[in-house]
Amino acid sequence: MDAEIKLLESQLETIIKTHGQELLSNLLSIPGLGRKTAILLIVCTNGFKTFENSRQFSAFFGLSPVIRASGSSVRGKTRISKRGNPMVRNHLFMCSFTAYSKNHQCKALYERIVNKGKSKKLALIAVTNKLLAQSLAIAKSGVRYDPDFKSVNPSNNFSF
Repeated sequence: MDAEIKLLESQLETIIKTHGQELLSNLLSIPGLGRKTAILLIVCTNGFKTFENSRQFSAFFGLSPVIRASGSSVRGKTRISKRGNPMVRNHLFMCSFTAYSKNHQCKALYERIVNKGKSKKLALIAVTNKLLAQSLAIAKSGVRYDPDFKSVNPSNNFSF
């Protein structure tokens, strides 16, 4: 059984390398994202073609927050929806441990959330969402990961 799994994984990897080598190498440039997770993201998202923004992407994998409430009196904790593929979500969560130590943007996000008094698991879920957002941005732009990248939004440039 293990030999058959390894054979299928190697066949999947060769298919990805023939059809999406550049996308795979760009995703692997993200610190904390591993080979298996990058391949899973490419396969499960049809090469990132069906998503317009990171919110849709996060909701697809079940990592978007859901408010649990009924009327005005019943308020539950906000949790992730868990409606997406659990295998991919698990791989992404495991990648968040590595991303916390290797990816500077993820580390800053983790420390900011923990310093606010939130739980470490919640911070790791936020890091997982950050990894998803980074992978979508890299897939859409077609460039490799740049740790010093600063977003320039022309709508925020005010001139008085």
